[in-house]
Amino acid sequence: MIKSMTGFGRAEVITKERKITVELKSVNHRYLDLSIKMPRKLSFLESTVRNLLKKYIQRGKVDVFISYEDYTLSQGSLKYNRELAAEYLGYLKEMAQDFGLDYDMKVSALSRYPDVFTMEEQSLDEEELWNCLEQPLMEACEKFVAAREREGEHLKNDLVLKLQGLDEKVTIVEQRSPLVVDAYKEKLEAKVHELLADTQFDDARIAAEVVMFSDKICNDEETVRLHSHIAGMRKMLEESDGIGRKLDFMAQEMNREANTILSKSSDLVISDIAIDLKTEIEKIREQIQNIE
Repeated sequence: MIKSMTGFGRAEVITKERKITVELKSVNHRYLDLSIKMPRKLSFLESTVRNLLKKYIQRGKVDVFISYEDYTLSQGSLKYNRELAAEYLGYLKEMAQDFGLDYDMKVSALSRYPDVFTMEEQSLDEEELWNCLEQPLMEACEKFVAAREREGEHLKNDLVLKLQGLDEKVTIVEQRSPLVVDAYKEKLEAKVHELLADTQFDDARIAAEVVMFSDKICNDEETVRLHSHIAGMRKMLEESDGIGRKLDFMAQEMNREANTILSKSSDLVISDIAIDLKTEIEKIREQIQNIE
């Protein structure tokens, strides 16, 4: 099943100790671009998170948001810096003596001085944290992939319809081309008759001229290749994932064939169809940009 590059997935786990929420959302991108935002205390897990994400995602600009709340009371411990507090008091007494001021320091005031009291975080159990994060991360990835697959199915159906219309237009060009040659032959014969009146003229010369004209406007190779590319793209759409780049290359080749048909054409009808082909191929390319 093909996947769109647009997707969203969310998962959450809540225990007595903590709450972890994971969200993924993505848009189109030529390559895989992972942007991971998580609390600093979980930053040591970024490489592990990135490796897990790569198992689920091949292309797209993906924003990953991880939030973490710790409900335990052992998140940190309060530390009293006795030496720093004594240093503050010493300088305050010195200031009072230097300027003849009353020494009125209270404990409550001293406790608010920088770094007298500090909160030190307890060391984290890295393995335990990863075990808690892995489950919601995998669940969010699975929901993310499922959303991409649903959107990918819509893209596939739309592309199949567009390819069918493209194939029909190429068939019209094939059917129209011999008529253009016949019309040219009739026009040429009529012109020669008009110019030479009753004078005899060489039928072989006209036949040679018609052959040269036919070779000049012949688009058999282009129409055959277009049919082949359309069939190839239909086959690719039945493959699994990672086909976005291959489809884009195929669309470029199809556009090249349509350009050649347009440049060779001397017939207004075929020219109009060739322009329609280019327009439809461009629409197909735009859709392909959404495929992983």
